[in-house]
Amino acid sequence: MQVNELTQKECREILSRATVGRLACSHQDQPYVIPTYLAYDDGWIYVFATFGRKIEWMRENPKVCVEIEEVAAQSQWVSVIANGRYEELPEPQFAQERAHARNLLEKRHHWWINALAERRMNLPDQAVEPVFFRIHVDSVTGLRGETSGGA
Repeated sequence: MQVNELTQKECREILSRATVGRLACSHQDQPYVIPTYLAYDDGWIYVFATFGRKIEWMRENPKVCVEIEEVAAQSQWVSVIANGRYEELPEPQFAQERAHARNLLEKRHHWWINALAERRMNLPDQAVEPVFFRIHVDSVTGLRGETSGGA
């Protein structure tokens, strides 16, 4: 198997077609990683979530990263890491950005289920605080694993 670096353009193309990724944040030297539905557009990753540990931690430390992978086989895959900064999109000052995020995310099947399902089991609907946020992508890196021709 051969592992090669992806170009910036290839990394952003993979981000643009991703629907699920892993969001990593940290607080007081403790990392936290969760799967999340997402949408990428023009240098931003958009996410819908509910208030909880990740939102608390990102409010305190906005430096985050998102990992995306596409796996066709054990030796045929791509992985992209996007490093960036968390930005919450509260109403009313970010109404246009929230509408854009919702428009992008609505193209994903059941984009809201993960965020709401767990909270609704433990809290009444009116206590569930939905949060739209975006991540400004500061840098991307990626790798491609592929079977070499002689293997």
